Amino acid sequence: MKRFISEPLIHFLLIGAALFATFSFLSGRDEPAENRIIVSAGKIKHLAALFARTWQRPPTRDELESIINDYIREEAAYREGIVLGLDRDDTIVRRRIRQKLEFVAEDLAVLAEPDDEKLAEYLAAHPDDFRVDPRLSFRHVYLDPDQRSEGLFDEARDLLIALNGDASLDAGTLGDRILLEHGYADVSAREIASLFGEIFATAVAELEPGAWYGPIPSGYGEHLVRIDTRVEGRLPDLVEVRDQVRREWANLRRLEAIDAFYGNLLERYDIDIEWTHRDVRAADE
Repeated sequence: MKRFISEPLIHFLLIGAALFATFSFLSGRDEPAENRIIVSAGKIKHLAALFARTWQRPPTRDELESIINDYIREEAAYREGIVLGLDRDDTIVRRRIRQKLEFVAEDLAVLAEPDDEKLAEYLAAHPDDFRVDPRLSFRHVYLDPDQRSEGLFDEARDLLIALNGDASLDAGTLGDRILLEHGYADVSAREIASLFGEIFATAVAELEPGAWYGPIPSGYGEHLVRIDTRVEGRLPDLVEVRDQVRREWANLRRLEAIDAFYGNLLERYDIDIEWTHRDVRAADE
C-alpha cells in the first residue's frame, strides 16, 4: 500500500482530478467576474525580478511604475479580449494555453526522488540508451582508386602479404596520401563513422586485432586496416551514469504525467471526428 501511494503516477491522477474539479467549479459560477485588477506585493516583486534578470540591475522607481502600468494594461486588454471572444480560433493562443496548462500539470505534480532501486530498474529496461560503445585503436593504409585504377586490388593483395609477413614495415610510409591520420587510438565506432563513413566503421568493427585486413571501402577509396586493440562495449554500472539515468527517468515520468493528465481530461468530452471521403482517400494514399 505504501509503494502504491508513493507512485508519482498516482500523484498526477489525484492532482489532475483536483485541478479539473477546481476548473469545473470556477466555470460553473453564474456571478460575473469582479471588474477589479489587483497588483499584489508578490506580483510587483515578480515584475521587478523579471526586469532585474533582463537588465542585470533592479528597476528605478519610475521604471517600476512603468512596468506596473504596462502589466495593468495587459491584464485589462486580456480580460476584454476574452469577453469579446478574441481568443477563439486563434492557433497561437490555443497552443500557448495548452502549453501553460501542461506546465501547470507538471508544476503541481511533486515527483518523488527515485531511489537507486528504481534507477537500476530503469537502466536495466533501457540498456541501449546508456551503453558504452566499443573503442578501437587501429592503423590503415590508404589506396586511392583514381591513382591505382584497375590494379588497385592486386596491389592491395601484395601489400597485405607484405604487412602481415613483416612486422617491421612502417605502414605510415605505404599507400597514397590522404588528409587523415595513419592511425587512431581509443576511438568509438561513432567517431570512426564520422571520419570514414558508416560502411567503413561497420566493417572495421568486425575485424579481429593483430592482423592486416582489406581492402575496406570508405568515402575516400580503399583501405588496408589493422586493429591494434579493442575495448568491448558494455553497459555501465549505475554509479557511472546515475545523473543521466535520473534525468531520463524523470523525463519519462513527466511524459507519463502528461498522458495521464490528458487521459483524465478527454474523459470529460464526447469526441466526434467527421471524416470526409476525400480525407479517407488522402490518408490511404
